[in-house]
Amino acid sequence: MKLQLLSGCALAVLASPAIAQTQPAPTQTASSGTDTYHQSAGSEIVVTGVLSTRRQDMLSSVAVVQGKDLAQAMRPSIGETLEHQPGVSATSFGPSASRPVLRGLQGERVRVLTNGLGSIDVSNTSVDHAAVVNPLLAERIEVLRGPQSLLYGSSAIGGVVNVIDKRIPTSVPDEAVHVDAMGTYGSASNERSGSASVDVPLSNGPDGGWVAHADGSYLKSDNVRIGGHALTPALREQARATSLLPAEEPADGEETIDYAANAAVNGKLPNSASKTWTAGAGLAYIGTGGNIGVSYSHYDSLYGVPIRFATQPGDEQEAPRLSLKQDRIDMRAELDGDGNVLDKVSLRLGYADYTHAELEEDGSVGTAFYNKGMEGRLEFTQAKHGAWHGVTGLQFYNRDFNVIGDEAFLPKNTTTQIGLFTLQQLDYGALKFEAGGRYEHTYLSASPLSDQEQFFDGSRSYDAFSGSLGASYGLSDNWRVGLNLSHTERAPAAEEIFANGPHAGTQAYEVGNPDFKLEKANSIEAILRGSGENYTFEASAYHTWFSNFIYEDLTGAEEDGLPVYQFRQTDARYYGFEAQGSFTLARFGDGKVVADALGDYVHAQISGVGPAPRIPPLRVLGGLSYQAPKFDIRGEVERVTKQDRTSEFETSTPGYTMVNAEVNIRPWGNERPLSFALSANNIFDVVARRASSFLKDYSMLAGRDIRVSARVSF
Repeated sequence: MKLQLLSGCALAVLASPAIAQTQPAPTQTASSGTDTYHQSAGSEIVVTGVLSTRRQDMLSSVAVVQGKDLAQAMRPSIGETLEHQPGVSATSFGPSASRPVLRGLQGERVRVLTNGLGSIDVSNTSVDHAAVVNPLLAERIEVLRGPQSLLYGSSAIGGVVNVIDKRIPTSVPDEAVHVDAMGTYGSASNERSGSASVDVPLSNGPDGGWVAHADGSYLKSDNVRIGGHALTPALREQARATSLLPAEEPADGEETIDYAANAAVNGKLPNSASKTWTAGAGLAYIGTGGNIGVSYSHYDSLYGVPIRFATQPGDEQEAPRLSLKQDRIDMRAELDGDGNVLDKVSLRLGYADYTHAELEEDGSVGTAFYNKGMEGRLEFTQAKHGAWHGVTGLQFYNRDFNVIGDEAFLPKNTTTQIGLFTLQQLDYGALKFEAGGRYEHTYLSASPLSDQEQFFDGSRSYDAFSGSLGASYGLSDNWRVGLNLSHTERAPAAEEIFANGPHAGTQAYEVGNPDFKLEKANSIEAILRGSGENYTFEASAYHTWFSNFIYEDLTGAEEDGLPVYQFRQTDARYYGFEAQGSFTLARFGDGKVVADALGDYVHAQISGVGPAPRIPPLRVLGGLSYQAPKFDIRGEVERVTKQDRTSEFETSTPGYTMVNAEVNIRPWGNERPLSFALSANNIFDVVARRASSFLKDYSMLAGRDIRVSARVSF
C-alpha cells in the first residue's frame, strides 16, 4: 500500500514541470483561483460538490460554516461543532467522540472527509470512537446532503461533512510569513485549546512559487460540568432500589458496585476528560498551469467515555479510556487543461496508519484497534461548452482492519472499493439540469485467527449502481426552486456482516450477517432558496424509501453478560424537512438588527419493527442580533421537543429549551486580522439529553458554559 502511495506521488512530481510551464504569466494563486489567505468569510462558493458552485445554484442541500461563525461554534468534536446547522444532530458519546448525524442517519451512512478524502479511522465502527478530524485547524466546514454527496461514495447516502484546511497550500501568500492562530477557554470542562498555522512563500518566480506550511494544536479538558444528575429519574430510582437489596459478593477480580453512589452522580460527568494534540506540515508548488503538494500530519488523543452506571444486579460498569494515534500522508495535484476538452485534472491521495487502545482502569490495554487505509480520487473536470459542464472521475479505497483483545467483536478484515462517477450539468440561466451516476465495486474479506471459530471466514463482493436526476428553475434573479430524484445502492460494511462478539463501547454483543444484500434507497427532494437586500431563505423537504435497510435488532438474548444485537435487513422510510432564514429588521448607520431562525424534523419508520432508534425530534432555533463592522451581539433560543417515537427497547427523551448569547469584537473592523469572541451557552443550566445518543440515559449535554476565544491572522 505504501508503494502505491509513493508511486502516485512520484508520478505527480514528474508532472510538475508541465504544471510550471503551461503558461508564461506569473500567478499568486492556485489554478482554482482561490486566495485562501485573504478570502472573505462571506464567500458563497461551495467546493464539496466536486464542481465549485455558488450556493444559490446548488441542487443539493448545503451548509457552510466559516469565519466568526466557525470560531463561535468550535468544539472538541466535529459533531458538537456542527450541532446548530439545519438537519444536523450529533451522536454525543461524550464531548470527544461525537460524530454528525445527518437527517437521522449516522455511522456508515455519513462520510466525514478531510479536504475531500475520508478521515481513514474507525469512527464508523462504533460511536465511542472519535473521528480523526480537527475542527481547530479548519478554514471552513461544508455539509452536503442530497444527490451530489454520492460522488464521495455510496456510504454518503446520509450526506457528507468536509473539513477544509490549508495543510497543503493552494495559494502563495503575499506576506513574507502568514500566521493564523486561535485560543479558546471553555468553563464547563475547564477546556484550554489553541491552534496555529504558518505559511511561508519559499519562492515566487514568473512561473509560480513554492509554499511551506506548518501547523499544530493542543486541547485539554477536565470532566464536563452538567446541570443535574447524570442518570435519568427512572434509572436513579432503579439504582436506589437496588442499593436497598442484600449485597451480593462480587466475582473474582470485580469490585463492589455502589448503586446509591451511582444514583447520586451530579454536577460533573465522570470519565469525560480529554487531551489531544496534533502537528502537521505541508509543501506545495503553485504554478501558472496547476499546483502540486504533499503533507504529513500526526494526531494524538487520550479521552474518556462517559460511564454507563450500573443500576441493577447483573449490569456491567466500566470507565473506558481510549488512547488514539494516527499518522497520515496526503498528496494533491491539479493540472489545468487546454480549455477545449478539459478544464482541469485533479488527483488526491491519502494514506493513514491508525491505532487506538481501549485502556482498563489500571492503564493496561484491554482491546486494540488497528487500521491502515488509503483513499484516492482522480477527477477530470470538463471545459464548459455553452450550457454543458461536468466532471468524471475514479475513486479508490482500501482498508486493512484488525481488532485484538478480549472484546474483539470483529475478525481481521480487508475492504477494497473502486468507484466510477460522473456529474453533468446543463445551465440555461433560469433553467438548470443536473444528472449524476456512480458505479461501485466492493470486495470484503475476513481472515479470523485459528482460535476465533465464532467469526465468518471468507469473502463477499458487491456491485452497486447509483444515479440522480435534478432540475431547478429561477423564479427571479434571487429565487430558485429545485427538484431531485435519486437511486442509491450501498454495500454492507465489514462491521455489519462480520461482527460476532462483545462490544464494550456500545454495551452490546453484536452479530452481523454475511448474507446481507445491497441496501437500496429511492429519494425525492425539493429545495427552495431565495435572497434579497434584507433577507435570505432556504428550505428543503425530502422522502427516502429504503429496501434491505440494515439495522440492529435487540433480540432479548444475552451473551457475555451483554444484550445481543442482531444486524437485520428490511424496508424503511425516512422523511423530513429543514428550513432556515434571516431578515434585517432595522438599520442604524453601519449597523443592523437581524432576526434569524431554523427548524428541522425527521420521521423514520422501519417496516415491521416500528420507529427507527435514536432519531432527533423536531427542533426550532431563533436568534436576534445586532451586527456592526466592529462588533456583533446575538442572543438565541433553541427548543428541542420531546422524542417519544422510539424503538421497542428505547426510552423517550424529554424536550428542553436552551438559551445562548454571544459577542464578537473586531477592534479594527471586518477586514483586519484580530477578533475576540465571548459566549454564554446553556445560560440557565438546563438538563438536555440528545435523542440521537446511545448514552442519553446516562449522560447529558454540558451545563452552563462560558467561552472566550481570540483569533489573529496576519
